Amino acid sequence: MCLYEEGRKILFSGDHILFDITPNITRWPEFEDSLRNYLASLEKTHRLEVDLVLPGHRNIMKDHRNRIRQLQEHHKQRLHEVLQAVNAGEKTAWDVAPKISWDLVTPSWETFPAVQKWFAIGETIAHLKYLEQHGKIACRRKDDRIVYSLKGSLENGGRHHA
Repeated sequence: MCLYEEGRKILFSGDHILFDITPNITRWPEFEDSLRNYLASLEKTHRLEVDLVLPGHRNIMKDHRNRIRQLQEHHKQRLHEVLQAVNAGEKTAWDVAPKISWDLVTPSWETFPAVQKWFAIGETIAHLKYLEQHGKIACRRKDDRIVYSLKGSLENGGRHHA
């Protein structure tokens, strides 16, 4: 949630727009497509006349439009990475997440702290769901797992909503 003081052109952006880290966009069961909702909300926020942004964490900033463009580009790149991972064959979210360029500097996926893996998996699922909703990938249950592949590459064409 953001609060906007129109008269003073102040945006209290909470976690919606952060300036030196990216907000974690995760999969929420109550939203069909969390990433689509987030990107649409960024577009609405972009239209506001803002002189000062007060985020929920870290630095105060002024140029929200530039940061929104950066966030949009970040997610465009992340979607590309997810597609590349799934292009290599049927994968679970757990298989895809290590293929993403995360900002956390660690030698390998195995050394990621557990809480960061939790955030990474949630964000990976949100990006997978976005691609599924946009007809780029398909999702199905295979044994006890949910797997993703490029659209049309699943034998039974089944879809599962994670």
